[in-house]
Amino acid sequence: MQTDILNATAELGNLELLANQVVEGFIIGLHKSPFHGFSAEFAEHRIYNFGESTKHIDWKVLARTEKTFVKRYEEETNLRAQIIIDASSSMYYPEQKANSGKLNKIGFSILSSAVLLNVLKRQRDAFGITVFNDKIEFQSESRSTTTHQKLLLSYLFKIRNKKSDGIKTDVINCLHAVADKIHRRSLVIIFSDMFENLIGDESGLNKLWGALQHLKHNKHEVILFHVTDVQTELEFNFENRPYKFIDLENGVELKLQPNEVKSVYNQKMNAFYEELKLKCGQYKIDLVQADVSKGFDQILVPYFVKRAKMM
Repeated sequence: MQTDILNATAELGNLELLANQVVEGFIIGLHKSPFHGFSAEFAEHRIYNFGESTKHIDWKVLARTEKTFVKRYEEETNLRAQIIIDASSSMYYPEQKANSGKLNKIGFSILSSAVLLNVLKRQRDAFGITVFNDKIEFQSESRSTTTHQKLLLSYLFKIRNKKSDGIKTDVINCLHAVADKIHRRSLVIIFSDMFENLIGDESGLNKLWGALQHLKHNKHEVILFHVTDVQTELEFNFENRPYKFIDLENGVELKLQPNEVKSVYNQKMNAFYEELKLKCGQYKIDLVQADVSKGFDQILVPYFVKRAKMM
């Protein structure tokens, strides 16, 4: 499905249309999967619990499906969601080639965010977006209107094609700033590669873990989508020939053959990722490995699971 969508537009030209296609395809697929309970009516119904009042049972749904659901009202179902997108230079990897049918990390994050905005709007939830690199570039209020959704989609499209060279990231201070500003008891959804030159820097890593922990204040629920190109960034799978690697954020260049460093690279990346998993587990943050080469079920299923737990 992802390949079909990408072939339809190499430039993510109509985010609203693409997001709707992803969501509609996902909902159709749910009827064939163990997650069929997350239907298009997810925000409006819950399963009837034996012994409770029958006055809110949806009899039409019962007649159609032979399953007993209770209607849920807006005060039961609405939540606030803040989507946080890392737009530093490392998120513009890998380099985009015309008609390649492959998203880079920022493109994947933007389309995933557009998909979530679509779902949140359907469920009448309030939603906002924060975009950061070495500072907060953009932060919106949380609203649930169609106008608000279109404004956010317009902004997302602009950053998709923004000049990206040399833009550093400051995950730590930006996450602290977001944690201080967002509404109490929100669902916080983060798209970031979490690359901030902290590997091996114990003091810096402790500050990063502190920023993640700060997001759990005020009873926020957090999903961290760790966005990477798994094959190259985590597994370092390159042909064994000379390459010139360039740090997109500071411009440092390094010429080498991948096999010379692959073992050490894998060891350090695995250690970082294991510690990230450990800290997220301790802070009750849902960590999802979001591979840009895979589809959007890896985004939607964790979202629906988390939302169900919050209701």
